[in-house]
Parts: sequence; C-alpha cells; structure tokens
Amino acid sequence: MLRITLEQWRMFRAVVEYGGFNQAAAGVHKSQSSIHNAVAKIEAALGVKLFTVHGRKTTLTEAGSMMLRRAQYLLDEAAKVEAMGHTLGEGIESQLRIAVDELLPKELLFSVLEATSSQFPLLRIELFESVLAGANELLQDNKVDIAISPLANDDFCEELGHFEFIAVAHPQHALQQIPRALTFEDLKAHRQIVVRDSALNAQQSSGWLGAEQRWTVSHLHTSINMISKGLGFAWLPRIAITEQLEQGTLKALNIAGADTRTALLYLLFKDGDNLGPAARTFIGELRYRLMADE
Repeated sequence: MLRITLEQWRMFRAVVEYGGFNQAAAGVHKSQSSIHNAVAKIEAALGVKLFTVHGRKTTLTEAGSMMLRRAQYLLDEAAKVEAMGHTLGEGIESQLRIAVDELLPKELLFSVLEATSSQFPLLRIELFESVLAGANELLQDNKVDIAISPLANDDFCEELGHFEFIAVAHPQHALQQIPRALTFEDLKAHRQIVVRDSALNAQQSSGWLGAEQRWTVSHLHTSINMISKGLGFAWLPRIAITEQLEQGTLKALNIAGADTRTALLYLLFKDGDNLGPAARTFIGELRYRLMADE
C-alpha cells in the first residue's frame, strides 16, 4: 500500500514551482495548512526533510531535490495515463500502423508524421518501409491501417501523384563515355542495380530488367550508394537523388527515346469508416502537403 498520494506529491511540487508554501497555496487554490500537511506527511512517511525555511525563503534540501526528480516523473506518467484514458474514451486510436513505399519523399513523410504526432502526442506510430507490392501485402494481411504503394488494389485507392524516374550512373562509368545516345543493347552489357520487392508472396523487382548482369538490393538508398560509387546503373526516382545529381556523383544516362519514366503512388486503406481520427489526420496532412508541392 502506497503511503503517499499523488495529490501530496502535487502539493510538494507546487511549493517548489511557486517558491514557498504561501505562494503555492495561492497558486493551486488550497489553504496554506493543506500544503503544509501534505509536505509533512511525505516527510514523515519517508523519514527525510524536504525543505529548509529561512525567513521567507524556502529551499529544497539535497534529499528534497532527489525526491523532486522522482515525483516529477511520477506525476508526468500519471498525467499520461489520464490523457490516454480520455483519448480512448473519445474513440482516438492509440496506435497507427503505416506502410510506405520508399518512393515517397522522406522529407514529405517526416513532415506528415510530425504534424500528426503533434495533434495526437500519445499516438504510437509504427512505420513499415516497403518496396513495390510490400505495402499492399501488409494492408491485405491487416498488419497496417494505411498503405502508400506504387501498385493499386481493389480496396480504397486514391492517386497521390506521379514521380519521375531517370536512368543514372556515376559520371566516370563506362556507359557515360559512349559518345552517342545509348540503346538498350548498350545497357545489357553493364551491371544494373535493382530494388527487390519487399512482399513475401509476390516477388518482383523495379525498373528495366534487361541487363545480363544484375545486383538486387532491398533498399533504395543502397542502390543509390552503389551507383554513386560506380558499381552499375539504375533507374532511380529523381526526387530521391537531387543531392547526388547536384554534387555530380550521379549523372543521367542519355538513352535514345527513353531517358525518363514515371510511376504513380497510391493511398490505400480497406474501410474508411473504421479509420480513427489519427489515421484521418495523417491522410489529410498528406493530401495537403502534396497539393502544396504541386
């Protein structure tokens, strides 16, 4: 059985915050005797002195300083428990699971997550980074609430926008030394870096796959790093390699009649009626920022 109540800890903290017993009484709208009694009960229960009083000056003892840190943590956790109870009572979900294809720009994703979390500070967000059909599979298996994928499905499906892909290699790569527009026959003779589908049951890879020599990786940033080191060529989303193009570690390949490609991203979820306020906020923030970027 706990011998000290949360209310007594609150009174102790109030004395510190307001700088004295009289000030704390006025600040929390309690009688001065109530504040004194609360602190006295803590001191009696613990056998320590929390304050020293010299005239009008109230100072924490060393033991009081240590207890204040613990009391602050205890009161903060109690406040979180209460807030979570209110959240659940209002029908706000405690967790949001999102599968996001690596094609979605990271800065955009981070800003949407931050905006959502700021409105629902107790929300636990679980992010699954996926490639190709990976997000669809997670949604189908009910492992996520929302999916962002380059592949449409039969559930709710909304186009988010087109993203441009370009074929790139390091400026010193052999393909960059050919003094004419490249053909796909030229590409076949060189190593292509492709990104593996993260789905377990529908394995495929992204981009043109005609190269006789191929390395398959699991993440987009791995492909970018390999290409930047001259280890091959790849079709990569332009928005993901802006920095490398500006720095000159990547350069677009001059391919005859096929120097760019586009891919769509879709917003997917199963049943809009079952989405909680946090999920709807995430979707709204995503739509807003995509419209602002147009």
